[in-house]
Amino acid sequence: MAPEKKKGWPGSGLAKGLAVTLRTMTRKSVTAQYPDVQPDLPPRTRGVIGLFEENCTVCMLCARECPDWCIYIDSHKETVPPAAPGGRERSRNVLDRFAIDFALCMYCGICIEVCPFDALFWSPEFEYAETDIRDLTHERDRLREWMWTVPEPPALDPAAEEPKELAAARKAADKLAAQQAAEAEAAAQAAEAQDTKEEGT
Repeated sequence: MAPEKKKGWPGSGLAKGLAVTLRTMTRKSVTAQYPDVQPDLPPRTRGVIGLFEENCTVCMLCARECPDWCIYIDSHKETVPPAAPGGRERSRNVLDRFAIDFALCMYCGICIEVCPFDALFWSPEFEYAETDIRDLTHERDRLREWMWTVPEPPALDPAAEEPKELAAARKAADKLAAQQAAEAEAAAQAAEAQDTKEEGT
């Protein structure tokens, strides 16, 4: 046999509902006055994807890894003259089209994670609604404009280990500075020796 349900006194459900209504009426309203007041978005908001075109090498990793197949890339090859006389000509890919269909995109961020050259970034921009779903395919010009809305990366933790790239760049800069200082000192000594020699004659 199924256990019997406990019966409350008549009208208890109505009283509970009225209590919730009274509690809500006494609280301050938290309605966001959008679009007059822009919302405070969290720092890692996923709005749209911005394209830093100069870093794109048309490696196609983003398009291949996209689970929705919403990234469209077209390119052509150009021949680059040799860097030094007697060298070989090289070919490089040149980007013709980079488009993202935001009607298909599910904002998983896989394209941004797999890009080895930091060409794709999250922008917090979210006001890009269109009246026609076909207009949600945004070309590279629009994606490039969204790069201006990409926030600065968060500051490194002071206690964190320095990134390898920064350490290597600092080491190279210190080495170059030491080399320039040594050359300047050698030039100063040579000039001083020349002056001494001229004074002696």
